[in-house]
Amino acid sequence: MKLARTVVLIAVICAFVAGATGSSAEKAQAPQPGQAPARPGQPERPAAPRRDPGPVSPEILADGRVTMRLLAPDALAVKLDGDWEGGAEVPMVKDEKGVWSVTVGPLAPELWGYTFSVDGVRTLDPRNADSKRDGARLDSILLVPGPASDLYAMKDVPHGRVSQVWYPSPTLKMARRMYVYTPPGYETGRRKYPVLYLLHGAGGDEDAWTTLGRTNMILDNLIAQGRAKPMIVVMPNGNAGQNVGRGTAYQRPAAAAGPVPAPAAAPAAPAPPAGAAPAFQSAFPQSLVKDIVPYMEKNFRVRKDKDNRALAGLSMGGGHTVAATNANPGTFGYIGVFSAGLRTADETLLKRFAALKKSGVRLYYVGCGVRDQLAYTGTQTLIDVLKTNGFAYQYKETPGGHTWANWRIYLSDLAPRLFR
Repeated sequence: MKLARTVVLIAVICAFVAGATGSSAEKAQAPQPGQAPARPGQPERPAAPRRDPGPVSPEILADGRVTMRLLAPDALAVKLDGDWEGGAEVPMVKDEKGVWSVTVGPLAPELWGYTFSVDGVRTLDPRNADSKRDGARLDSILLVPGPASDLYAMKDVPHGRVSQVWYPSPTLKMARRMYVYTPPGYETGRRKYPVLYLLHGAGGDEDAWTTLGRTNMILDNLIAQGRAKPMIVVMPNGNAGQNVGRGTAYQRPAAAAGPVPAPAAAPAAPAPPAGAAPAFQSAFPQSLVKDIVPYMEKNFRVRKDKDNRALAGLSMGGGHTVAATNANPGTFGYIGVFSAGLRTADETLLKRFAALKKSGVRLYYVGCGVRDQLAYTGTQTLIDVLKTNGFAYQYKETPGGHTWANWRIYLSDLAPRLFR
């Protein structure tokens, strides 16, 4: 009897152990979360190792210095190219892990662009998701904080909206795209607003004044501080042969684009920048006045008189501004010309400026960098013409040259002066 009880007890214990072992084996074979089940007859796959995200770049230090890093263990030479003074072809040093690095600065508070050159091949910083496009050129960007760049920074203030708007252009015989900034409260209100038409330079397009110029950040911050009146900003594409800027694959096929229509009675204007076709220079200012302004006044809540319209532009856009305002006196009450001017001031041009003055321009704003070899001389000629005709003008001269660093300053200075 004892023997029988012993045998039964042993059997129970064995069954328990076998069950526990089987359960453990099943748990071991069961796929873990995120792991694919192993197929019969195949060994289990080891969990994939976590990828190293790479070195931090850029690293903005408290004193304004900036460290850039790039993991390129097989590269023979890596250089940094930045758009600050002295930023071209700065050699970088490789450590034992294959990370190339360099510390530059301290850099002034500003929005800076840079790229790497790896064995002669230009590349963006793969660790920096922020970039800018200027025509066909791409750069990584960084914002060094400080008083001078404060208006360019994202802040906890009410924000306006930037819309991509397609509009018909009978003058240029195509549908075209422009960017339109509407101030905070536009979508929910009924108020009508003044309008600033803001033009880019050669090589740019309708994206330039937001991506490179930080227009929406500047206006959001100025309006929040009570320094600028709420306004709509229209940023069109000044290239008369384009329906839309690059970087979208929206462009019309070349065969469908056709020639730019020749304008009738092109107004006298500053000579176009090198590389700009004369037809482009004269066709777009006509389209601005005949197509864009009427479209805005039909489709947006805007004030429709001269004193509530402003026109400003940089470089080529400054030439467009001079051409459009001279040909259409009484249309714009505020005018801004950034890094552009006049090569000559003949009798015909002087008469047009005299007519423009009589139309009641409230402010003619001019800005240029002292080292701007493209525009400084022409800017002084423009200033002389404004003086001769008794314009109420404002001239802002800044260090540096033909750069976005200056054009952001001029917009920041002009916007608070508008519609007063």
